[in-house]
Amino acid sequence: MSRPFQGRITVDIRDSEPDWEPFLAPSAPEGAPNVLMIAWDDLGYATMDCFGGPVQCPNMTRIAESGVKFANFHTTALCSPTRASLLTGRNATTNGMATIAEFASGFPGISTRIPFGSGFISEVLGEQGYNTYCVGKWHLTPGEECNLAAYKGRWPLGRGFERFYGWLGGETNCYYPDLIHDNHPVEPPARPEDGYHLADDLVDKAIEFIRDAKTIDPGKPFFMYLAPQAGHAPHLVPLEWADRYKGVFDEGYEAIRDGILARQVELGLLPEGTQLSGINPHGEPNRTGPDGQPWPLLDTVRPWDTLNDDERRLFVRMAEVFAGYISYHDDRIGRLLDHLEESGEIDNTIIVVVSDNGASGEGGPNGSFNEWRFFNGVPDTTETTLPHIDELGTAASNNHYCTGWAWALDTPFPYWKRWAGAEGGVADMMFVSWPAKIAPSPEPRQQYVHAVDIVPTLYELLGIEPPEVIKGHPQVPIEGESFASALTDANAAGRTDQFYAMLGQRSIYHDGWLATTIHPPLSGWGHFDHDEWELFHLETDRSQSTNVAESEPERLEAMKGLWFYYAGRYNGLPLDDRSAIEQVLADRPHGAPARDRYVFYPDSADVPESAGPQLPGRSYTIAAGVRVDSAEVQGVLWAAGGIPGGHSLYVKDGTLRYTYNWVGTVLQDVVSAAPIAPGPHVLTAEFVASGPNKDPAMPGTAGTLTLYVDDDAVATSPLVTQPGYFCLTGDGICAGRDSASAVTPEYQAPNPFRGGSIDKVVVDVSGERYLDHEGQVRAWFSID
Repeated sequence: MSRPFQGRITVDIRDSEPDWEPFLAPSAPEGAPNVLMIAWDDLGYATMDCFGGPVQCPNMTRIAESGVKFANFHTTALCSPTRASLLTGRNATTNGMATIAEFASGFPGISTRIPFGSGFISEVLGEQGYNTYCVGKWHLTPGEECNLAAYKGRWPLGRGFERFYGWLGGETNCYYPDLIHDNHPVEPPARPEDGYHLADDLVDKAIEFIRDAKTIDPGKPFFMYLAPQAGHAPHLVPLEWADRYKGVFDEGYEAIRDGILARQVELGLLPEGTQLSGINPHGEPNRTGPDGQPWPLLDTVRPWDTLNDDERRLFVRMAEVFAGYISYHDDRIGRLLDHLEESGEIDNTIIVVVSDNGASGEGGPNGSFNEWRFFNGVPDTTETTLPHIDELGTAASNNHYCTGWAWALDTPFPYWKRWAGAEGGVADMMFVSWPAKIAPSPEPRQQYVHAVDIVPTLYELLGIEPPEVIKGHPQVPIEGESFASALTDANAAGRTDQFYAMLGQRSIYHDGWLATTIHPPLSGWGHFDHDEWELFHLETDRSQSTNVAESEPERLEAMKGLWFYYAGRYNGLPLDDRSAIEQVLADRPHGAPARDRYVFYPDSADVPESAGPQLPGRSYTIAAGVRVDSAEVQGVLWAAGGIPGGHSLYVKDGTLRYTYNWVGTVLQDVVSAAPIAPGPHVLTAEFVASGPNKDPAMPGTAGTLTLYVDDDAVATSPLVTQPGYFCLTGDGICAGRDSASAVTPEYQAPNPFRGGSIDKVVVDVSGERYLDHEGQVRAWFSID
């Protein structure tokens, strides 16, 4: 209740006086503005033309020119941590989100469970009379909670959003997205052959959410958090949009940086005399760690003049596809801006546009046709990608550009996403527009501001005092600082300190200086007490071109001490630099009791891989109880994964088959010859692991896959399973059909199961040879 009841109560209601105020929903002040936060994904500082980049984004320019640009805005170097800060105003480690949501560890700073004492702006604004909408990428729910049986307090509707349409994990497929509508999974409204693309779908839903509420209560403001997939991998877009960039990137990623920097200086984003960071600035790949550890090959750039003609052609096409991908999303977001303008809402809408971190380096020095090779510790080569050059951007790919383009799109800074001690990882575009109250300014602001500062700035603009308690949870102090004064005063003060800790990297900003360690993220180096520290005066050297650690030893020591002070204050320890594959396979709670047997029913919702049977490195049995009614029986019995990797047990042309798609690269088919007779059957794929595969080009577990129809072995073949997951989120496990993006030819399987019925599918990971015991597998089913 807003206040105690002040009416009068008597025996007879006719003699009583009502008081409605304590019972009514909260109401925003008359004329309160809407708020639209657009969080782009993996866009480097120098991607869009409004920040000097090569990618044309007229709708983002439209917002930037109607408001104020910030040239010295910073994030956290990773998706989930920045998004947690953007929505709470607290530091990533305070939020328990010092890594991506899927890489949780059981420590306060990296639990990936945002405390309820870190209230979301959606929770606050909902109690202030706002409609609250989340559309697009969430990535703030631990991977093991991204399923329908899990606790949903950390889903969007559990953190103050009234409506949600998007996906819970870090990425999805723009043609076959893993969509959640409010709190349940839904299929996309169309397929790519019908013209479907996620960018159109998200904007359609964003407009629908706004329009539905405004029809009923036109004066009620909204808060919308719009998080498009772009530019996170996979970079998927209609190829005519990629073709618009023919010739733009032909000079290569080293040469293109000169023109980008010149435009940045002309726009006032960077001062005259700014230097370009050097390629491989620490001498990598020959640089080693303080104890002789090798530099991660992933975090290197191949000089353009060392590439052959085919490699240059391949890398140029990767950049064209990415640029078209971004432009396509910008064009679709323009429809949302048009709707706000046509409905008379845009002038009184505060629009904040950011990227969540620098350009992504997960493609490595060679780029990738399948980004999930990175998460499986499998290096990419141009030889494996070049044959697929014409498929980049299509539904058949899971593509990512090479580190050279990440470096170029972070001009003039060194490195890229994941690097919390490099401006290329944490310096990002940001602009704010509110036409009704803030005059546009051609002069970019130079104050050092951070993602944690956006929430307190919005509170100040809206005249809201953040509550001390939300839903019974006492609130920890907001750690951001409002920059509202800088929107009208170019000389207003910025923040003086900012703490960074991520993936084994450490850095601290203080009053124009940055101290950071030379410790590549995910390197596995350990031995943090041996780290070498660098010192840069960012106020005069934004691109970290000159390390002054030797000439400023006292300042460096003071800043190292400041880092440890904030590490203690903000849950910054322990440090974790384990490799991506180690992080993927690390032991975590799964939200349900451990078991060896999993049962899947047809027509049930997809189960995320992180919540299903853990198959990497072990033997397993997949058994389906079916009744065959027709000789034309066909379809998927059970499937997991998709284009990036996966496997499926299915019937095609009346025969039992199994396909294992190893990291999206090698299709391993096991096919029976004899047709399946009508009647009840148990159809089984049994993998017996024999040990690590000896071929270093195909890491994983070797073994033998045998297909059974009832107790009869009908096909057998050697098989290699991949070292890690197929995909941490999305591309779920399901029975009776294939998962969303598995409908492509990679599975060579029809969809769904027809000509019969499925009782259920049982996946067993105990390692026992059940088929040696007649009738034991059949006892799992009720098909007789």
